[in-house]
Amino acid sequence: MAHNAGMNPSPSHAELSREDLRRLIDRFYARVREDAILAPIFNSAIDDWPAHQALLLDFWAQVALGERAYRGNPMAAHRGKPIVAEHFGHWLALWRTTAREELGEAKAEVLYQYARRIAQSLQYGLGLSPGRRALPVIAEE
Repeated sequence: MAHNAGMNPSPSHAELSREDLRRLIDRFYARVREDAILAPIFNSAIDDWPAHQALLLDFWAQVALGERAYRGNPMAAHRGKPIVAEHFGHWLALWRTTAREELGEAKAEVLYQYARRIAQSLQYGLGLSPGRRALPVIAEE
């Protein structure tokens, strides 16, 4: 399997499959929809959960497996939502717990490290990192 060169996957990377990601995404976002902290943000932003989860599967398959089916802009998707820095820690903890339960420790750790880098990037871009302002919105061509 090809990988996303900028992500430096661990040796466990090769063991991940699209089906692993599908199972994790299904279980994780079922939990998100019920989570006292995250549900209000996600449920107000997402009208079609099956379509959103299909998009997320493509996103994670690109990140973790090197697939190229994802079409989207994560920064734009999160901009303007009532997200605060503390939400990222909660999201990451829920992600890690769910990944461990669903996929085991080795695969979970690989996906957690990807998620940490993504969360850091989003926090930076949204101006939620200490001492940082939000990046300007750049219109897509």
